[in-house]
Amino acid sequence: MDTPYHYPPELFSLLVDTIPRLCRRKEDVFLFFRGSGVEDKLMGDIYNKWKGDRDSITKYEITRTVIKRLNELEDKAIKERREIIKRITEFDDFSTCWPKDRLEAQGLVSQIQKLVGKKDSFTRMELEKDRERQQRLEKEGVEREAIKRRKEAIDSVKTDLFKLFSIKNPQERGKELERVLNQLFFAFQIAVQESFTLTGDSGEGVIEQIDGAITVDGKLYIVEVKWWNSPLGPGEVSPHICRVYTRSDAGGIIISASDFTDAAVITCKDALHQKTIILCTLQEIVTLLEKQGELKDFLKKKIEKAILEKQPYFKPFDDSN
Repeated sequence: MDTPYHYPPELFSLLVDTIPRLCRRKEDVFLFFRGSGVEDKLMGDIYNKWKGDRDSITKYEITRTVIKRLNELEDKAIKERREIIKRITEFDDFSTCWPKDRLEAQGLVSQIQKLVGKKDSFTRMELEKDRERQQRLEKEGVEREAIKRRKEAIDSVKTDLFKLFSIKNPQERGKELERVLNQLFFAFQIAVQESFTLTGDSGEGVIEQIDGAITVDGKLYIVEVKWWNSPLGPGEVSPHICRVYTRSDAGGIIISASDFTDAAVITCKDALHQKTIILCTLQEIVTLLEKQGELKDFLKKKIEKAILEKQPYFKPFDDSN
């Protein structure tokens, strides 16, 4: 039972009316309080007053004085106050009361039981609310921290992506581009497999270089990254289309620092009869990051346009679309 630090007025009055009816004699009232853990020093003066003159104080005055003093002690007397409530709510032998007090004592005890039960229910509800609130705050804290880390990761990708334009060595720039794009997919929680090579079974050495692969809506897409100064033509996109053709249920994504020629787009469009191929530029990714968009939604929109409308090079940020 989680009784408050002090008895509220309604409960205070009920206790003052109830305890004298449960105790036949004034001495029994003192014994009741001693049994509840109330120290003699808290009621020594009124006990001595009663001992000096048995008619100088009533059972109700004794009870009111002791209860009032327990209330004034606040949390220092919480143990005694709880014990008093416990003894009253568990009281079941009303034969010890004066006959004229029995029915009224039973009614008063019942009222206290209901009042305390209601308060306990309220306390439990409040505790449950506090627990749920704490859980919600903890969850929100975790979510805020995850959002913060994600934003920091995306900002880092954006910075690294801009730095690429200052790298003059093509090979160095190409490898760094692969790394940055892998970071990009990780930051947007897209499953990614970094670049790898395939070797021949008969010692032919490296026979195929794969820049990477990602998973979008459960489907695998093999990624090719190109950094050319001029737009990519059919000769630059065809090798990747061939790689995709040799892999069951896989699609293809070509990301280029430059644009694509109309002939390259047509080549990819022809491939859509059998494979999902989409084209993307670094400028589109930069725009996405600046707009704080979702990479997964961006790719899904491109994939949807390629499948439904045979558009391998759909440009989401083009006003004409």
